[in-house]
Amino acid sequence: MAKRKGNYTIELENSPSIEGFAAVCGKKEAEGPLGKFFDKTFEDTTLGQSSWEKAESQLQTEAVNLAIKKSGVESSEIDYIFAGDLLNQCISSTFGLRKLNIPFLGQYGACSTMAQTLLLSSLMVDSGIARHCIAITSSHFCSAERQFRFPLEYGGQRTPTAQWTVTGSGAAIVGSNGQSPIISHVTAGRIIDLGIKDANNMGAAMAPAAASTLKDFFSDTNTSPSDYDLILTGDLGEVGSKLLKDLLEKDNIEIKDNHKDCGLLIYNKDSQDVHAGGSGCGCSAVVLCSVILNKLKEGELNNIIFLATGALMSPTSTQQGESIPSIAHLINIKSKI
Repeated sequence: MAKRKGNYTIELENSPSIEGFAAVCGKKEAEGPLGKFFDKTFEDTTLGQSSWEKAESQLQTEAVNLAIKKSGVESSEIDYIFAGDLLNQCISSTFGLRKLNIPFLGQYGACSTMAQTLLLSSLMVDSGIARHCIAITSSHFCSAERQFRFPLEYGGQRTPTAQWTVTGSGAAIVGSNGQSPIISHVTAGRIIDLGIKDANNMGAAMAPAAASTLKDFFSDTNTSPSDYDLILTGDLGEVGSKLLKDLLEKDNIEIKDNHKDCGLLIYNKDSQDVHAGGSGCGCSAVVLCSVILNKLKEGELNNIIFLATGALMSPTSTQQGESIPSIAHLINIKSKI
């Protein structure tokens, strides 16, 4: 059974496995440095649908079906699905997954959702309550722009600190077959709000939450950055990644040698005009559920921290002048090879 370590971290004694995973992306993502690692990409970002929102739902449909197929698990053996996205009432998830006939628990962690769904899936499997769970999330550049900023037709200018919402979905099947990769520890983050109000500078808003959760994890497990092959943050982008390192250095924690950020990995920042990098629920999800989990499965990576970050805001709170509370959840994933 799982047991608590320190104040915030849970050690999973039965080592839940990620038995299958898949990443599905759009055209811009396919043209980036990681394009060859994605399971499926689309030239048409509408995916043949009549709206951006329906297209995002289709991304989840494609990702979950691919992950199930790759896992070799029957749908009837999956007990719960944890899913969420950025849209109101998580409609990308509910409409994209409604035909699965699997008990559904909708999640909202903003861009931290992939880590949140993995955290809950692993706890359910480790406890024996579930045989298998699905963790999935998505985002779509056009649906996110319409909800959080301006419709594309508006032609608004993006600031240098702005990030590009990834069009993609990542899905993982968590079970108990004991094969690599396994989930070793999880740490749920606390809401951190340092008063950032600029919705075009999510990196600055989310970096303090990432620093807080990472410090909690190191303290709880009595480990340090050098114990891990990779510390992979969600989508802090260029601005947030620098701020994270600065914040940790104040506590004598140095991560520059093994830190990478999904928002900086998924695009070529110089040639693809994404300003400060990638963002969105799909950003960390597709990076994790492609190149990273493959490297863990093959033993190229042995012990990593996946730390997805999210800005817990809404269009309404922004319009009312509220600050941007943020969260970061941590998953410690290991290879058994």
